[in-house]
Amino acid sequence: MQYSAMTSQDVYAFLGMYDLPALRPANEAWWAGLARHFAAHGVSGVPEHLDHSGIDPYDIWQSPGLFMAQTCGYPLTHRLAAKVQLLGTPCYHAPGCDGADYRSLIIMRTGEAAENLAGALPGRIAVNGLDSYSGWRALVAMAPDIRSICDIVISGGHAASIQMVRDGAADLAAIDGVTFALIGDVEPEQLAGLSVVDQSVEAPGLPYVTRADVGEDRVRPMIAAIEAAFADPTLAQVRQSLRLVGFANVPLADYHRCMGDR
Repeated sequence: MQYSAMTSQDVYAFLGMYDLPALRPANEAWWAGLARHFAAHGVSGVPEHLDHSGIDPYDIWQSPGLFMAQTCGYPLTHRLAAKVQLLGTPCYHAPGCDGADYRSLIIMRTGEAAENLAGALPGRIAVNGLDSYSGWRALVAMAPDIRSICDIVISGGHAASIQMVRDGAADLAAIDGVTFALIGDVEPEQLAGLSVVDQSVEAPGLPYVTRADVGEDRVRPMIAAIEAAFADPTLAQVRQSLRLVGFANVPLADYHRCMGDR
């Protein structure tokens, strides 16, 4: 995947993990609500808008100008270890979700669907990225020999993996259950002709993080502001659009336990 060059912007806010084009207005509205609550809790230096520039997410996550971002659990415990710190984990209403946990959904073309993942192997697998828990590491946990018996095609994103399966360029893919539900909300035609044949074990969902060097005196009001935004009735409609239903304190140890070194 080609990324844009990083700009001279000083402060970054990034919620790109579920930033489908059709949901960009909802994500911006959610950020505006979060920013209002950050200000109300005395948190300064809040970016006015989310970053949609196409910069490599790792550049944002590791930037000294990171204000807040959403990341994936596997980068959190590996490449971003000791570079970011947890603020908390948003909870979603979507298939496979339970509180702060989520699952990957294994999809195939309906006419060729197996009964489960084991019945679908070997095959061509569309993978959003090898550093993705939902798109790859969850599959390895379900089928440890998957590397040696399957052809892996890197798609660059869950939506692209879905398209590859639908178009016959891959036989199956593991899709983040929240992404699958959101695409079903805004682009249901993208899921036509596909079936969910299996699901992964549950794992902690995609967390909100900030820089590792941010002090507790700033982290505490940031968390309080996020909690206030989740409880704000004026943001109920935008939360519903994004399938957001809560915010949980998930210990970092829970991510390490689930993500492992697969």
